[in-house]
Amino acid sequence: MNLIVLLLFSAAFLIAAYFMYGKFVSRKLNINNLTKTPAHQLKDDIDYVPTKKFIVLGHHFASIAGAGPIIGPIIAVTFGWIPAVIWILLGGVFFGAVHDTTSMVASLRHKGKSIGVIIQSYIGEGGKKLFLLFSFATLILIVAVFADIIAKTFVKNPEVASASGLFILLAIVFGRVNKAFENKKHAFLTLSVIGVTLMYLFIFLGTQIPILLNYEVWVGLLMAYSFLASVTPMTFLLQPRDYLSSFLLYGLMIFAIVGILVANPEVKMDNTVQFHSESMGYLFPVLFVTVACGAISGFHSLVASGTTSKQIDKETDVKVIGFGGMLIESFLAIISVGAVIILERADYTGLLLTEGPVNMFADGLGYIISSLGISENLAVTFVALTISAFALTTLDTCTRLARFTFQEYFENIESPKIQKVSQNRFIATSVVIVLSVLMLLSGEFSMLWPIFGSANQLLAALALLAVTVWLYKIKQSATFVIIPMFFMFTVTLTSLFFFAWENYNKGVYALAIIAGILFLLSLVLIRLAFRSLRKNPEKVNS
Repeated sequence: MNLIVLLLFSAAFLIAAYFMYGKFVSRKLNINNLTKTPAHQLKDDIDYVPTKKFIVLGHHFASIAGAGPIIGPIIAVTFGWIPAVIWILLGGVFFGAVHDTTSMVASLRHKGKSIGVIIQSYIGEGGKKLFLLFSFATLILIVAVFADIIAKTFVKNPEVASASGLFILLAIVFGRVNKAFENKKHAFLTLSVIGVTLMYLFIFLGTQIPILLNYEVWVGLLMAYSFLASVTPMTFLLQPRDYLSSFLLYGLMIFAIVGILVANPEVKMDNTVQFHSESMGYLFPVLFVTVACGAISGFHSLVASGTTSKQIDKETDVKVIGFGGMLIESFLAIISVGAVIILERADYTGLLLTEGPVNMFADGLGYIISSLGISENLAVTFVALTISAFALTTLDTCTRLARFTFQEYFENIESPKIQKVSQNRFIATSVVIVLSVLMLLSGEFSMLWPIFGSANQLLAALALLAVTVWLYKIKQSATFVIIPMFFMFTVTLTSLFFFAWENYNKGVYALAIIAGILFLLSLVLIRLAFRSLRKNPEKVNS
């Protein structure tokens, strides 16, 4: 079998799913343009900003993609490439796209608020507090981990730091110019072409002017940048940077597709399915926790109901942004699998241990792209730079999401003073930055990171639970959400149980306790949801 067959089949399946199942989900959610979106109703030009759908798609895709659809699928090939591909395709359509779209629509129908506020409306205040605390802790962990990863990357590869700095400056200029010409016909297309061209030029310039700074300085600068990205208007930095950065991934995918069509590489890896791996454990539930981005990821619900829902111009844009964005990510995950299954299994296993998934992806795709007459060295560098650029996107988006989460947690508190202070975006962001730095300095983030996979998928299960209760309360059919919800709860609860048991036996009691707490958290929220469902559904504003 050659890689072209896998690529074309996956593309055809995902495109058909977009038009057919995407239409079905849109109809089930009664998506229409009869009501103004929160971006118009609550427009403040800071967080709530009605925006063209392809700019919002760029922001959403850049925020949810990152390195996730690259690292997870490549590691999951340990169990065999066939189960990895099946989960990516079926999971992406029937789980991930449903999860992202329903989270986005639920947020749109609730003033652009997060899943936590939706839980408050239909499950109760206690459920909201638990969910927001869990979300906030997860986001702080992500900010700390990615600040560490990016700072180390910038120290090791100063040209990446230079390119990233130039991207930021370009984004600010692009945002200002786009705002000035937003009512001019064809201006957006022209600006996009110029902006994307300059962005690719800055990759080359970055290699010519490397910035040499130490780790501590980079951490400080990254936190300062994250603060700025959180408090400034979306159109100033975050939105234009994400929009332009998305073209790095689009470009990467186009190069990969054309390269595969030209090179026509063979799939050398065998078709064996391993139901148990010595290094990873059993295929169930590990495969479904390892491949998150690319199939279904709880982090997506935070983005969909956080930054994205506050920018959507028309409700009908959701199909492109939510459903379409997820399927594009699934296709990227398929490309990631393709980059490593051109290897023999023995070579794959050895390189996974010595090189890691990111380098394997860069080398595999670099080899494929070199068939287009591009230097393999240059191709590998481009792939590596693209991955690094998206780590920065994860950092800035998570900081803003953590700020939203903090503000929502305290928005209904009885004390007027605490409420006023907590709703200040500068103070809320400062809390996020301080807590992230403290976690970074303590070194605890590296100890906590192994549980992130299970915690992330628990977020997905809880988001689907919230959406299920909401749909039930407004007397809408929820079967298409209930099935993935039950599956994800089965996956995450099983994963957390095994994780707690294994770490207890190893004497790593802190991780065992945290896994146990998350297990109990999910049971409490399930109980609260069932208690709410037992009450008669009543018509509420949707």
